[in-house]
Amino acid sequence: MFTISSAELNAFILSFFLPLTRVLALVFVAPVFSSAALPRRIRLIFGMAVALGLHPLLPPPPAPLEPNSLVVLMLVGQQILIGVTLGFAMRIAFAAIAVAGEFIGFQMGLSFATFYDPHSSANTAVVTEFINLFALLVFLSLNGHLTMIATLAESFVRIPVFSPFPHPDSWLNLVRFAGLMFSGGLLLALPVVVALSITNIALAVLSRAAPQLNLIAVGFPITLAMGMVLLGLSLPSMVAPLMQLIDQSISASLLLFKP
Repeated sequence: MFTISSAELNAFILSFFLPLTRVLALVFVAPVFSSAALPRRIRLIFGMAVALGLHPLLPPPPAPLEPNSLVVLMLVGQQILIGVTLGFAMRIAFAAIAVAGEFIGFQMGLSFATFYDPHSSANTAVVTEFINLFALLVFLSLNGHLTMIATLAESFVRIPVFSPFPHPDSWLNLVRFAGLMFSGGLLLALPVVVALSITNIALAVLSRAAPQLNLIAVGFPITLAMGMVLLGLSLPSMVAPLMQLIDQSISASLLLFKP
């Protein structure tokens, strides 16, 4: 008769539940998977499927542990923190894209026009929402969602479940890497922002040359039209920087845990 001892059952629970906490923490934070448009039940089932697929590849617990012990509780907190950190690092690329959209929208005069974003459950500028959708299509076309799952699997090799807590310098690396959100966003928006700034300077000179010209009635449509044209022309050239930014964000998520 096939029997399972309590020690074997505890070992299976720990070897499955602890990786599951890291997987779910990443799924609920990482881009695409963390979208509010995706039901939580689907995300939970997806996380359990990924953890079940990774379970045979993970080493067993080094020593017998009780599931209700304080050590296991600390390990759960550690796995959640690692998963959230990995997901946050992967979101930095999309945060940079949102910053670029805010820059462009402000220069176009559309920063006041907001749109409900189901992905973040908040109101975002229409230009930001448009660029976010464009970046999402680029991300999915590059199989970025599969790369994220592969990166998650690699994290269990570099940062095992029962390994010591990551070095404190790892969290400092995360803060330094977050600066990419502003520098990358500015570089993405720079061509359109510079062109719109030149347009605004030209309108200012025109208003000084013809004071009777109603700058508000004439300038806003011109700036808006120029912004739309420039944004449409710059989208093809944004693909390569977007690919580089997304790839850098995903690949750097594992390097954060190196002191």
